[in-house]
Amino acid sequence: MANIKSAKKRIRQTEARTLRNKIRKTMVKTSVRRFESALNQKDFESAELALRFCYARLDRAAQKGSIHRNAAARKKSRLTERLNKSKSESA
Repeated sequence: MANIKSAKKRIRQTEARTLRNKIRKTMVKTSVRRFESALNQKDFESAELALRFCYARLDRAAQKGSIHRNAAARKKSRLTERLNKSKSESA
């Protein structure tokens, strides 16, 4: 356990930031699950809405530094690719 006042503050700050990052990452995962659920049900309209919501969550997490911006871009690309592939298979 830290004895120095500044070290104690750093511990508190780290805990707060970790919690915020965890919340943002959880929101991203939840939005991706909703998108996948809509995609599995072949409901492409709600899947597109869910995908836009995923974009917003991913961009926000990347902007705040919870995830790397390239990781967000990669996830967005893969989700879009899945939607387009599912649409073309069903048509």
